[in-house]
Amino acid sequence: MSAEQPDVPAGFDPRHLRHHGDAEVRGSGPELTDLAVNVRADTPPGWLKARLAAALDGLAAYPDGRAARRAVAERHGVPEARVLLTAGAAEAFVLLARALPVRRPVVVHPQFTEPEAALRDAGHRVKRVVLDERDGFRLDPGAVPHEADLVVVGNPTNPTSVLHPAAAVAALARPGRTLVVDEAFMDAVPGERESLAARTDVPGLVVLRSLTKTWGLAGLRIGYLLAEPDTVAALERAQPLWPVSSPALAAAEACSAPAALAEAARAADTIAADRAHLAARLAEFEDIRVCAPAAGPFLLIHLPEAPAVRARLREFGFAVRRGDTFPGLGPDWLRLAVRDPATTDSFITALAKALADR
Repeated sequence: MSAEQPDVPAGFDPRHLRHHGDAEVRGSGPELTDLAVNVRADTPPGWLKARLAAALDGLAAYPDGRAARRAVAERHGVPEARVLLTAGAAEAFVLLARALPVRRPVVVHPQFTEPEAALRDAGHRVKRVVLDERDGFRLDPGAVPHEADLVVVGNPTNPTSVLHPAAAVAALARPGRTLVVDEAFMDAVPGERESLAARTDVPGLVVLRSLTKTWGLAGLRIGYLLAEPDTVAALERAQPLWPVSSPALAAAEACSAPAALAEAARAADTIAADRAHLAARLAEFEDIRVCAPAAGPFLLIHLPEAPAVRARLREFGFAVRRGDTFPGLGPDWLRLAVRDPATTDSFITALAKALADR
């Protein structure tokens, strides 16, 4: 089941929309193991650092995004006119909120909160459709109001790690509606199954992608969106001149190459195996419930007294993401980034101590 919520739900705190995993580790020092941010560990790889370093020689020239745009288009098998490069996927949410003639936006929750924050900052009244844990947070296209002219949904969804069927997501499309699908974590899914990135037959479709998670480029700010050419043109007009830096463009081009895609595919397989190990270790605790099946590089868990456990974990050297800032989740939820088995095993030891101390 899913529930539609009013424009400003009871207990709404706008600060929660701006809380992200980096806040859990900011200023913590190297002694805190980061399970709060969903960036793949030990990234960016050496070859990518070399490409970024080489791009510095061209900083005297204004950025030229043509090669990067062409590379992204070839990577997804779409025309270049369907590609817009952005300063991170977060910029795309702001452009969508400010540049499109939106009147009745809907955001499907629980999910990444920046889309709603951008819409509210642009003066829009946002309705929420909140997915139900009893349904495994699965998407119900029928729960979205028919009159919605912009719908935002994540796939796989942050923080639930649920991967919605492509057919269910595409069923949200209709004439006169912009359908925004946040696929920031799709390249961490083996085979990128259920992706809509290459689809050109879905009306009003906008797919957002990020290079942050797989390649460790959060500080570089590079992402892109794929949409109908008219939508791309409207959003591009809302961008400032030269919105993406030359090093970021170099990253977009490099990470779209066949060798990089093959490396990303191998990383996705590793993440799947490491996620299974984390889920198996969490199953050792009777009072922990894992949201499953999971498809992203993170797990959402429910446990009693989660805020106290989270605080205790920090004392033991682990940062995890609080879940109560995501609409639709309460205080007894935490999000855990998937790490290698050794890190997971160390975390499980700390978690057992934290649970015992409640």
